Amino acid sequence: MQKANPKKNLRKAQHQPRPGSEYKMQPVPETENDSIRTANKLAGKIAVITGGDSGIGKAVALLFAKEGADIAIIYLNEHTDAKETQMIAEKKYGRRCLLISGDISRESFCKSAIQKIKKKFSRVDILVNNAAIHYESKGLEEISTANLLKTFATNVFSMFWITKAALPLMKTGSAVINTASVTAYRGSGGLIDYASTKGAIVSFTRSLSANLVEKGIRVNAVAPGPIWTPLIVSSFKGAKVATFGSDVPMKRAGEPSEVAPAYLFLASEDSSYITGQVLHPNGGEIING
Repeated sequence: MQKANPKKNLRKAQHQPRPGSEYKMQPVPETENDSIRTANKLAGKIAVITGGDSGIGKAVALLFAKEGADIAIIYLNEHTDAKETQMIAEKKYGRRCLLISGDISRESFCKSAIQKIKKKFSRVDILVNNAAIHYESKGLEEISTANLLKTFATNVFSMFWITKAALPLMKTGSAVINTASVTAYRGSGGLIDYASTKGAIVSFTRSLSANLVEKGIRVNAVAPGPIWTPLIVSSFKGAKVATFGSDVPMKRAGEPSEVAPAYLFLASEDSSYITGQVLHPNGGEIING
């Protein structure tokens, strides 16, 4: 007899102002899986993660630290979440963790953030472009130009700006990992602009991988399905939050800790022959991408 899934949806109807705080969520997302034993796959590496204060970014940051990497987290303004991530990375795993707060939708901040990382670490071995926002809308006519520009600046333009600034600090063997989404492949009627940015990220990943392959820098992406993060409780309300993720084959939203290993695989030498590809931790949805 198949056992009941211990991660079955147990979310409550809830809502928070943007960008949301992980520590206020009910239940708090699982960002660490202590059953995963470290293999020091990233020993001595320097990793940069945008949106690394909470959700998927936090799970990636902590797994990277567990595997031996020093990390820099670029985040918007949720200092409580960021400080907790820093504390775990430093106290539990003994790694350095630089916190940089600001708005990646501004090119000037993206440049200054990388300069701070250069001053602290002198190089970048792994760049994870993860931070994103979305605004739900019933139709195209409801999408304001202001929100459209903000969504593209945060989700797509920032990847160009941050990666461009970081490339001089990267060398042969470095890796770029971008966060796309299942919506890039199947679309989303209520998130037209967000899904469009994620489609752009897939093309950015494939194109940049071709451009950097001769330099020995691998570029890949992860396209998560429904994952329990602050983005959800700050974008949706009521029953939609409580039932979030129940429409995928596995009948539940994923935890950030279940997505982070995909990033570790792409960041490590385990994926040395992989570039220009996308991994799909999405609860079983077949998207043929």
